[in-house]
Amino acid sequence: MNQYSFTSNQIEPRRFALFALAGAVVALGVISLFVFGADNPNPDWPANWKVKPLLLTPVAGAVGGAFFYFMTCVKAPSQALRILRSVVGILGFVVALWIGIVLGLNGTMWD
Repeated sequence: MNQYSFTSNQIEPRRFALFALAGAVVALGVISLFVFGADNPNPDWPANWKVKPLLLTPVAGAVGGAFFYFMTCVKAPSQALRILRSVVGILGFVVALWIGIVLGLNGTMWD
């Protein structure tokens, strides 16, 4: 009977920071499409309504990038488990990005 070892590799702070930064940059790009694409914002929205999504969404993207990094740290002995690990990491990033967009635009575009 095969026993799989899912122990993690040692965490490298530099790679961790790069993954988190990459997640934040992707999230900033995505939320910028929504925020700067609003041609006629509702006059009922606060004057500085763009600040909240432009700060909150990149933070959520950084968390998603960090999650993806932690998923790459999990050892997977077979190719199928490596693919599964990558899919779970991508899904975790997408969910974090989605939550960041929803929370950032709550009260403005998505009331």
